[in-house]
Amino acid sequence: MTVKRQALLAQLGFRFGINGPHAARTMMLDDLRLLLAHTSPHATRADYTSVVVDGNVLGKPTRKARELALRHMATLYALDPANPVFRALRRLWSLNEAAQPQLALAVALARDPRLRDTQSFILGQVAGAAVPREAMKAFLSVTHPDRFSPASLKSFAQNISGTWTAAGLLHGRARKTRAVVQPQPESVTLLLFLGYLEGRTGQRLFSSDWTNLLNSSPDELEALANSASHRGRLVFMNAGGVKEVRFPGYLSTEEEQIRQEVSHVV
Repeated sequence: MTVKRQALLAQLGFRFGINGPHAARTMMLDDLRLLLAHTSPHATRADYTSVVVDGNVLGKPTRKARELALRHMATLYALDPANPVFRALRRLWSLNEAAQPQLALAVALARDPRLRDTQSFILGQVAGAAVPREAMKAFLSVTHPDRFSPASLKSFAQNISGTWTAAGLLHGRARKTRAVVQPQPESVTLLLFLGYLEGRTGQRLFSSDWTNLLNSSPDELEALANSASHRGRLVFMNAGGVKEVRFPGYLSTEEEQIRQEVSHVV
């Protein structure tokens, strides 16, 4: 991916680079649920800061722990209505509790390049197959050679596995196995939206790395998109095999212009 394309996608809410919160934390699903349950859908970045640091909504033992939790969550999710990716998450979050793990995973993948690096490893595992911690550590040591100490690599592998487990793609505590998630119309909406931000349209939206997370057939994805359309999450039309997906109200005029520019940059 070119530097220009990365810069444009960063304006739409994605993160790139060599560092990510999973070196220290999981995707913090329980904390995210608490935070969004105790804030308005129209909350500002300052509101989230106040609730976490001053109000201690997450129940952390010290102010330093609150500030650290806020920093990790802000890196993972932005916590800023000016960010299109977070804004879409917030828009969909309260509509379907069953979709929340998948919604959180989608945004965490968009914003943590280190987590994103492990997607191919997880999706490459057969449903029901054991995914031992040592296999994750081996994968990470190959993709990040000489970067982590043994202790850091162990922690990193635990955090990555914890996130994939919370999202439903791994199952179990000490012994992890590959699981298959039950897709929801709201999670499909966000995954299609992330592909849309990357410049995809029409049929190409249904064959991206984002929709691959669900391990669903094209017919299943279209049925979910149709359900999402009926619920008012997006607009989906399929006439004569020609598919159109739109996201009214998701982007400002300026953001849509950036998205269109992305579609022309490799």
